[in-house]
Amino acid sequence: MFYLSRIEHTLRFPPHLLNLPLQEAIHKELEKLFLDKVIAKLGLCISVYDIRSIEGGFIFPNDGAATYTKRNNLDCFTYSWRLLVVFTLVMFRPFVGEIISAQLLKSDADGLQLSVGFFDDIHIPDHNFPKPSRFQVEPGYSDRGRWIWDYNEQSFDIDNSDEIRFRVISVSYPPIPLEQPKESKPFAPMVITGSIDDDGLGPVSWWTEANVVEDEAT
Repeated sequence: MFYLSRIEHTLRFPPHLLNLPLQEAIHKELEKLFLDKVIAKLGLCISVYDIRSIEGGFIFPNDGAATYTKRNNLDCFTYSWRLLVVFTLVMFRPFVGEIISAQLLKSDADGLQLSVGFFDDIHIPDHNFPKPSRFQVEPGYSDRGRWIWDYNEQSFDIDNSDEIRFRVISVSYPPIPLEQPKESKPFAPMVITGSIDDDGLGPVSWWTEANVVEDEAT
């Protein structure tokens, strides 16, 4: 689920950080650039793990980067300072087949949306539910309700108070749209698709209740 990824990046160094120790200042800039951001194929950045090396300190005049002003008598020169930094990021990137526990965020006729707290774009489409499952619309709403799995003449609900265990089917990185209609859902740079169609998957309470029933039967 979590990986360490080595990155090399040419960092524009802002002048307001020059009063800080170099490692601390670079760490702050790396967090600003990468923390909670998705890097395609690598995943979601959770934290900056370490800084492996710092090279350069190259000064480029008037290149549009962050700048500071140096005064020499009456002359004023504008520069930007760039550093080549090698560092390690902690990335969230589940692998296909991994079993993860999450909480229910949303339930509609298309399926479930889950969250692990720091990442919310986890979707369980209705065709990845155990069969037979049905969607029961909440009174007064057309797009809200709950999913119910019917098994052995019993009904097992999915509600938002339960921990849900799912298997990762895919991790995708959709291309950034050039234009997005106002009524469309917010763009998600990383999407996890899962399944609860197997023994031990779905709400944890399903299986604790099943164990109780089996114990009573024996």
